[in-house]
Amino acid sequence: MKLTAPGFGRNCVCAPAGFVVISSIAPPDVGRRRSLSAVRYAATVDTTPRTLSSAQTFLMKVIFPPFWIGGFALATVTLFLSPGSWHDAHGGALDPDTKWFFLLATIVGGGFIWWSCVRLKRVRMDDRALYISNYSTEIAVPLVNVAQVSENRWINIHPVTIEFHAGTEFGSRVVFMPKVRWFAFWSSHPVVEEIRAAVRRATGQAPDRDCGLTSA
Repeated sequence: MKLTAPGFGRNCVCAPAGFVVISSIAPPDVGRRRSLSAVRYAATVDTTPRTLSSAQTFLMKVIFPPFWIGGFALATVTLFLSPGSWHDAHGGALDPDTKWFFLLATIVGGGFIWWSCVRLKRVRMDDRALYISNYSTEIAVPLVNVAQVSENRWINIHPVTIEFHAGTEFGSRVVFMPKVRWFAFWSSHPVVEEIRAAVRRATGQAPDRDCGLTSA
């Protein structure tokens, strides 16, 4: 039972002994303040993906490998099957060991090109996820799933490797080629720190906490 207390407003009540009346009426501007806070938070989240990988990724992944591997493979086959069609600079027959050199170069070079080029991915990122594509399929991986970010400074394209806590359609790690920087061959690529910072924000980590950056 709720009765209006004499001499007070309608929000003040009196109650029989043994009962406690709790008013849950909030000031009229509380909901408005919460709404404004939600709007301000949403405004700080960037939902427009920005490209992290180089524009040359398609060339390095799709165009270059077939030309290089195909060219060496064709030369190797003809050296084995039709060695007389090849001549040295003086018009003489090639050294018989040349075909073995080309075979080794095709195997070793093809393996290196697959490792450094064919597995490259196109990568975009916003404040919530990474968008990873092999130019046929694109997947979204939440930033909270990123376990480690590393780069290899020994290779001129500075490939960046992203490892995940849980596997994805592209496996537990992906590699991409960051945008080319001229005359900055040995320094760490800034895209690595950019990903690290985005992961820290997504996971609520301290700004200076290391989330797995390593450089080879």
